[in-house]
Amino acid sequence: MDITTVTNFLVDNHEFVDEDIEQEIREVLESPQQEEALKVFFKKNFPDLSTTSFFVQHFKSESKGSVEIIKSFEKTPSKRTIQDFVKHFTVRFKHLEGMLKNRSELQGLSSIARIRSKKERETVSLIGMVLDVQETKNKHIILTLEDLSGTIKVLIHNDNKDLLAIAKDIVLDETIGIVGSSGGEIVFANTIIFPDIPLNKELRKSPYDHYVVFFGDIHFGSKEFLKKEFQRLLLWLNGKLGSLKQREMAKKVKYVVIPGDIIEGAGIYPGQENDLSVISVYKQYELSALYLKKIPSHIKIIICAGNHDVGRIAEPQLPLPKEYAKDLWEMENVIMVSNPSVVALDKTEDFPGINVLLYHGYSLVYYADAIPSIREKGGQKASDEIMKFLLQKRHLAPSHGSSLYIPDPVEDALLIDPIPDIFVSGHIHRAQTTQYRNITCIQSSSWTAITEDQEKRGLEPQPGRAFCVSLKTREVKLLNFSTIPDTKSVAEYRRLLEEQRQKDKVKS
Repeated sequence: MDITTVTNFLVDNHEFVDEDIEQEIREVLESPQQEEALKVFFKKNFPDLSTTSFFVQHFKSESKGSVEIIKSFEKTPSKRTIQDFVKHFTVRFKHLEGMLKNRSELQGLSSIARIRSKKERETVSLIGMVLDVQETKNKHIILTLEDLSGTIKVLIHNDNKDLLAIAKDIVLDETIGIVGSSGGEIVFANTIIFPDIPLNKELRKSPYDHYVVFFGDIHFGSKEFLKKEFQRLLLWLNGKLGSLKQREMAKKVKYVVIPGDIIEGAGIYPGQENDLSVISVYKQYELSALYLKKIPSHIKIIICAGNHDVGRIAEPQLPLPKEYAKDLWEMENVIMVSNPSVVALDKTEDFPGINVLLYHGYSLVYYADAIPSIREKGGQKASDEIMKFLLQKRHLAPSHGSSLYIPDPVEDALLIDPIPDIFVSGHIHRAQTTQYRNITCIQSSSWTAITEDQEKRGLEPQPGRAFCVSLKTREVKLLNFSTIPDTKSVAEYRRLLEEQRQKDKVKS
């Protein structure tokens, strides 16, 4: 590198370069550790200057950027008491209350006890956890909210159509803010505020030209595992399938994220043994390792558990147990995390990384059925709407009963904090993506054809897809490796499969 490269960079960034600086640059460029010497030089002379782009452009960046685990839960099981539930919900309330207190709309907050003592009608603001939701015969909605000081009723009048529509989607146990008029034992709501994602959330982009691929719900060991489609995915990752542009993209893949259900498991539902090609869960994990080892070794594979995997179903689910998934644990490029978890991709000294929230998605089915606006948009087929809903609540399972969970008295693992840049989920076998306040939401498809169990549960899978996201531009590409159209029933799938076999027979 010559001195002009450095001085031009400084001048382009409106920095003053004099003779002393030029002399120091010459000395730095003579160092055998040129990159490190330049970092020291910039930090010393221009501490406020962002130099990430400079180092990305002029020094090899292929090996740069790593995975850092931000949140992964590995607490060993212990006996729980009723008091643990109380402490758990108190921890959750205080955390969400802290988020809501930063909202400008909630100025002059009062406790519920203080509001109940007011005799004059005046504007009040409060934060409470939803204890009850009722609809009156006149179609008003009455909420019962609770904080650490007591409970109070909140009325949403049916004349306020916009507010009423919002209130209809409120669920038990979520924490919300209310602005309204006090009336002794009741508050007349004018505004409802959720913890939500800030409007000014940064669209964070990596300085490195790396890609991350998302796919989950593979279900190794199922008779309906889509072997042909998954092999096509592996061929693409190895640069042996796809157009020239798609192969170039595959070369830049540095991470693969798998949000659970690696294997089909055993005993998950009645009669599952009839759907298994591999009975033993040990053998299912051995099979998964055989396939995942075909992914190029320079690609980091981040895996969390799902409800079909071995281990407790209650969330947070611990990382896959070593005694069952031994072969996966021994792979040097595999990183095991809990469900849920947060990892930072492309993290370096100069870049904080792209935060990815992994959640298998056990609660998604509950909210597909429970939320009126989501039911109207298709229920489970509107998985992108469910993910947006959870981001607004800043919790992955706000209602007790929407998911099995461990009542930790110290922390709530299902809180959405820190705010992710990418939110990936699975479980309902859809392939959808959306953007919500600069968060990329991805529902990661599946790699098993429709089964009788899925059909009974109303799942309409979109299998054989993967999402490829550029960390540099945040552009999302959907890659469809499926060879048969999506189906709504087992009978339809078998008919199409037989037609495909006949066509292949004719060709051969």
